[in-house]
Amino acid sequence: MNTATAKASGLCLCPKCHKTNPICGDEKQCCSRCLATFTLRKKNSLKLTMAWTVTAIIFLIPANLLPMMVINSIGERDASTILEGIEYFAETGVYPIAVVVFIASFLIPLAKIAGLILLMYSVKKGSKLSAKRRAKLFHLIEFLGPWSMLDVFVVALMVAVVNLGFVTSVEAGAGSTYFTLMVIFTMFAAQSFDSRLLWDVPENDQ
Repeated sequence: MNTATAKASGLCLCPKCHKTNPICGDEKQCCSRCLATFTLRKKNSLKLTMAWTVTAIIFLIPANLLPMMVINSIGERDASTILEGIEYFAETGVYPIAVVVFIASFLIPLAKIAGLILLMYSVKKGSKLSAKRRAKLFHLIEFLGPWSMLDVFVVALMVAVVNLGFVTSVEAGAGSTYFTLMVIFTMFAAQSFDSRLLWDVPENDQ
């Protein structure tokens, strides 16, 4: 079942005061109540979203290859990547932190990037998913955005206060910087994506 959109009905919503206005041409619109100017869709939304997503993918590589944290133990300096950090926490019995780092460092970033690619593809080529399901996916990506920083917060917390027995100190590694930038770029990608485009694509509710 196709869902009628405001645009298809000749209407548009002012992003400032949320008043419904009749569409006047294809370019800039002017709200009849607050006189704000706006466009029906974000300009170059897909291009910007793709650019930010590709940048995030590029930064994801060094984020996983470079050390996320450096552990100083009994005079020895051990630099650990994300995977090595997860393995270390698991071996030392700190399972909650290992699970948090695994979910925040792997599952959430990959899910966000895959979700953004899927949304862009559905707008460009169409999708069997309904517009409602695509919209829910977009809102999920927005919700997950800040949670990707959870493992960075864990590392920062450990640097300040954690004492794991024979572990004398923990330092943030270069990988944490790249990971933080990757998270920021995925958030920029989500913000650049115009979710209204999802409703312009013919949907299939089956």
